[in-house]
Amino acid sequence: MNVYADEQHASTSSALPRPHRRPRRVAMLSVHTSPLHQPGTGDAGGMNVYILELAQRLAAIGIEVEIFTRATTAALPPTVELVPGVLVRHIDAGPYEGLAKEDLPTQLCAFTHGVMRTWAGHRPGHYDLVHSHYWLSGHVGRLTARRWGVPLVHTMHTMAKVKNANLAEGDTPEPAARVVGESRIVAAADRLIANTRKEAGELVRHYDADSGRVGVVHPGVDLERFRPDPSGVEAGRPAARARLGLPQDALIPLFVGRIQPLKAPDVLLFAVARLLEERPWLRERITVPVVGGPSGSGLAKPDGLQKLAAQLGIGDVVRFRPPVGHAQLADWYRAASVLVMPSHSESFGLVAVEAQACGTPVIAAEVGGLPVAVRDGTSGLLVPGHDPVDYARALGAFADDPALSVRMGEAAARHARTFGWDTAAAATADVYAEAMRERRTPSS
Repeated sequence: MNVYADEQHASTSSALPRPHRRPRRVAMLSVHTSPLHQPGTGDAGGMNVYILELAQRLAAIGIEVEIFTRATTAALPPTVELVPGVLVRHIDAGPYEGLAKEDLPTQLCAFTHGVMRTWAGHRPGHYDLVHSHYWLSGHVGRLTARRWGVPLVHTMHTMAKVKNANLAEGDTPEPAARVVGESRIVAAADRLIANTRKEAGELVRHYDADSGRVGVVHPGVDLERFRPDPSGVEAGRPAARARLGLPQDALIPLFVGRIQPLKAPDVLLFAVARLLEERPWLRERITVPVVGGPSGSGLAKPDGLQKLAAQLGIGDVVRFRPPVGHAQLADWYRAASVLVMPSHSESFGLVAVEAQACGTPVIAAEVGGLPVAVRDGTSGLLVPGHDPVDYARALGAFADDPALSVRMGEAAARHARTFGWDTAAAATADVYAEAMRERRTPSS
């Protein structure tokens, strides 16, 4: 397994033979969601942040990036320059509105055609490499990379076989067509990028990936935007709470993310209900913000979580808020006593790292990449399984010892500083260079 950033967060690329030249320009494919979309809405989430941040940091080290994504509104021009060296191209493929992600495979031919038309308008060799994200983009990546004679690098973000093995109650299994499609993408890719060693192992185990072609690169976090208040973790929390209109002396367990069974916000609500059964006096000083919007199978019951809160008798302590921009999101993190992330599956868990970077500890499910994102017992607590009783017990630790949030929060901020996008971009560029070297010397 080719590891470019190990599980202790330090890049190991310096120990490897230096790769050959990096690409000048990368075609980055993100069919179903745009880096311009607000995370936490629709299908926008951590992948949007990943693509946006990675592209900008690659541009900063001299690799131009053109991001191809499906046009979903006529309000945006065909091309948008995010920063010098990063261009977003909107490709017409299907109607702007009313097309579910499950229906997008029917538009992949149209999307591929749009990408090819763009390429045809340039001189030969305009793109040195294709980097596709998620399986829908991987299909387009297979065709374009082959046609252009350039390497294909693919990042799965999530895998159907892994998701289907960890389904939440009421969630919809990923279709067989996706499983088949992912297998073809894995076979075609010159390089695969995994977020963690565990994900790399899942690629090998579930999809027969060649371990020598799998690079492990941890995602990063914007440490300029997500950081503790300059006055410190403890002193900054009251100011953040005042700005958001939150009570100063409350226990505030926060949920941030798309509201869908996979993310398991219901587990938090059941845990809070259990906690209040055990400690009824806590009702006067607990507030539970849920920041995010319905997504995926959660769209079938967009108000299901609100109804659950009412049924559990905790509607008075839960506050539902729509997704917010990064600046305000950082304030939500700083204001919280603890972030709760009981997901059934996470390839990494960027939200967990963002919260820790702001000085907030995390209670997270011990799944996927979360054991890498969260240092158990130091920057937060990992919970095996999804029993609300266990999450109530973890919340109880913060209720019984309010200073725990500060102690763990300070450790969380130190832990998060080991995740930087500059490191991730440099390691990704090395993956690109290795793919290009092997494409030039296939016999080696």
